[in-house]
Amino acid sequence: MINSKILFSMVVLLMTPFVIDNSFAQISSGGFGNSPFERDFGDVKFLDAYFGTINQKVEVEPGDAFVPFTVVFANVGSQDITGIRGQLSLPYGFSGSNGPGSIILADSDSNSIAGDNFHLTFFVNIDQNAKIQQYPGTVKVDYSRLRESGVRTSFFDFSFIVTGDSLINVRALNPFLTSLKTNEVIIIISNDGTAPMSSVDIVATNTQTEMASTASSTTNIENVVILESNWDVGNIGPKSSRQLTATVYIPASLKGDTLRIPLSITYYNAHGDQHTVDKIVDFYIKGFIDLSIYGISVIELSDTQMVIGEIINEGNEDALFSFVTLEPLGDSNIKKQTQFIDEIDIDAPVPFNIPLEFEGEPKYGEHEIKITVRYKDDVRDEIFIPYETTIFVDEPSSDNESEDNTMMIVIPIAIAIAVIIFVMRRRKKEEIENS
Repeated sequence: MINSKILFSMVVLLMTPFVIDNSFAQISSGGFGNSPFERDFGDVKFLDAYFGTINQKVEVEPGDAFVPFTVVFANVGSQDITGIRGQLSLPYGFSGSNGPGSIILADSDSNSIAGDNFHLTFFVNIDQNAKIQQYPGTVKVDYSRLRESGVRTSFFDFSFIVTGDSLINVRALNPFLTSLKTNEVIIIISNDGTAPMSSVDIVATNTQTEMASTASSTTNIENVVILESNWDVGNIGPKSSRQLTATVYIPASLKGDTLRIPLSITYYNAHGDQHTVDKIVDFYIKGFIDLSIYGISVIELSDTQMVIGEIINEGNEDALFSFVTLEPLGDSNIKKQTQFIDEIDIDAPVPFNIPLEFEGEPKYGEHEIKITVRYKDDVRDEIFIPYETTIFVDEPSSDNESEDNTMMIVIPIAIAIAVIIFVMRRRKKEEIENS
């Protein structure tokens, strides 16, 4: 009986560990059981992988060759490591700088102190048929711990991006400005690359303050007035452009010069890094031609009726190769004619006179007409200045009718004079006979 109790007690004691082990959660050999988070600590930890150097990320696009590819690690161990060597494995479309099939290797130039970061820079060729997207990659890192023999190896999977390459160009929609007046300027900012640009901000910089520290200025923007100098353009996608407008007043002294407007363009590239690019937009300053037509009337000169008028140029540039055209409006039957008047100077009015002719029978009275001045400016652009008005055409007097009217006046006067002379002589004769 006693032996049975002793035997039962021993069985209970032996079964207790199995009951406790099945009743409570245990930490397995991995440290955290089936945790979804990786907690396999080692001496090296992966931080980042990108195209570029340790100091700067670069944008790349399909077809680029010998591009630096940097992988950044952290030495999270308690000892310094040395002999760092890496091998890179990338998907199809990427190869080492020595050509397809070559191993992509890189060595670190120095040791990595415990707690510091280190990097490996590989050189990669990107196939022309690769796409701008995210790709997977794997890197193998071999290293040794100080005061320890042997080589340790770590593998890391990561993702990287072929970003495309942004390319900024600027140009003026109309590269010609006019002096002595306010100009509405439109500048086109284009992204001719394959990567997007975000948060684009543009500033028109004034070099007047910079001239104190430089021998000469590359721009004469300090001589003009720009009402707007900062533009928030926003995002510019690949192969697209945005426009910005500015109001610019050009003084007369810049006539014939080239105006250079410097632009400082700040944006974020596909890596999310901020960049600043300096560009210059060039404009040619034309002279100001300001024509007015006045004094339109009809006169008769040498038995010919003429439409006359004057043109005045109130600008600072002569109008070249000028013509004046007379044409009818409405029901007028005046014949269209053109007269060459050459240059229109800025210092004096230029007269014109066009003979008046009709299509068919002449119509007298009021006629609606249009006078058009056609000329070329100093860049040989042809410009038209129209002027509409009303003239009055009188019916010309006939020479025969004038002679008849003269005879009708002269004959009665001659008869009256003859009668007076006859009466005076008769009275004188009677006075003589009576005496």
